[in-house]
Amino acid sequence: MDFSNTNTALWSMFIWAGVIALLLLVANILTRKIAFVRKSLIPVAALAGFLLLILRSVGLLNVPMVLLEMVTYHGIALGFIALTLRTTKEGTGGMFAFKAGALIVSTYLVQAIIGLLISVILFYTIMPDFFPAAGILLPMAFGQGPGQANNVGSSYEAMGFVGGRSFGLSLAAVGYLVACMVGIWYTRRVIRKRNLAVTDQPMVSGSVTIDTFQDENEVPVAESVDRLSMQVALVLVTYLLTFLATRAIADLITSVAPGLANMLTPLLWGFNFITGSLMAMLVKAILGGLRRTGVMTRQYQNNYLLNRLSGLAFDLMIVAGIASIDIADMHSLWLPFILMALAGGIITYWYLKKLTPILSPGYADESFVAMYGMLTGTISSGILPLRQIDPEFKTPAADQLVVGSGTGIIFGAPMLILIGLAPTSEGMLWLTIGLCAAYWAALVLFMVGKRALRQAK
Repeated sequence: MDFSNTNTALWSMFIWAGVIALLLLVANILTRKIAFVRKSLIPVAALAGFLLLILRSVGLLNVPMVLLEMVTYHGIALGFIALTLRTTKEGTGGMFAFKAGALIVSTYLVQAIIGLLISVILFYTIMPDFFPAAGILLPMAFGQGPGQANNVGSSYEAMGFVGGRSFGLSLAAVGYLVACMVGIWYTRRVIRKRNLAVTDQPMVSGSVTIDTFQDENEVPVAESVDRLSMQVALVLVTYLLTFLATRAIADLITSVAPGLANMLTPLLWGFNFITGSLMAMLVKAILGGLRRTGVMTRQYQNNYLLNRLSGLAFDLMIVAGIASIDIADMHSLWLPFILMALAGGIITYWYLKKLTPILSPGYADESFVAMYGMLTGTISSGILPLRQIDPEFKTPAADQLVVGSGTGIIFGAPMLILIGLAPTSEGMLWLTIGLCAAYWAALVLFMVGKRALRQAK
């Protein structure tokens, strides 16, 4: 075997992985050392993604597009699998978790309705060549981030949406900016109202105990297999099961209804993070059952390391997703892009300001700033501004993001059908808008009930 640099198959992935890692370090230095970058609260991964996008656009770094797409695609699934495999604490389940998940998905639906109305109006008026179902990319980009914007945008490109992938990724990128700008403005407003001191939050040190890094009866550090290796193994085995399950379902649909398979199979593979999360729930349930029956005596999941693995996957996904935007694809899409970005930021703000005081009495500001940051960016862009007004996470606002992301997968599953229906015909597009509105009303009723809904009005 040739081990030299001429063997690009051997070296290419690791060279570009090193470039991405270097840009993450540079972005971290900029965030720490430059005041206005630090105060912007922009996530380090997002800043690294913008740096790589600039370097790629001016021709200084010719990163293979297929590599960026691969990292974006697999990153979201691996990140959600690692999150879902974590063991849960008592008091963060039940109605609290389900209402948090319903709030997240109902916001997706509001964004979908607004986005679809914008794309439909443009299609019927000044942009007859525009892809009318493009608006459903707004919740994929703002709510889900670059991973799903990439997957759904790519699927829509295959259905005729020229530039759909870059359109979705661009919405996801501007979502980070919206999350950061609104987060800064809102937290400073709360800080002034409460007379809080504005300081960089120190790293936790003296208060850290062994409980921070492990639960009771976990595999000891002295075990023959490294604990991190065990977490990586659990994530990769779950992803293998995800692949096998997705292939089996796709083959079944193809054999039973070949016509339906043409619409559902791309979405099934595109939404592999949902299948991955379901497989992770199954694996977690099996491990929990084995422990309860005494067949397995130790807990193999480590929440601290699984958090780190999910963080790594999401950071790489964000860098690759932003860097893979093709600016040239956006030349005829700037008007819908600007309209959806503005409408998405405004309507998400209004909607969450209405509901968070009802669902989060006593910590409405914390809940709002965390939810808004996540529902226009990612969990990290929700946690960063939250730390400015709740540095020790004394309120349940941070838990809302974590447990809500889990139950949101269940509530969000029907959106798979809606995403598949919207681009098939104009009639199905209008049906999708109606179904989004009906499902949104059902989730709001579940969250607040008739009496609270009347009070909100």
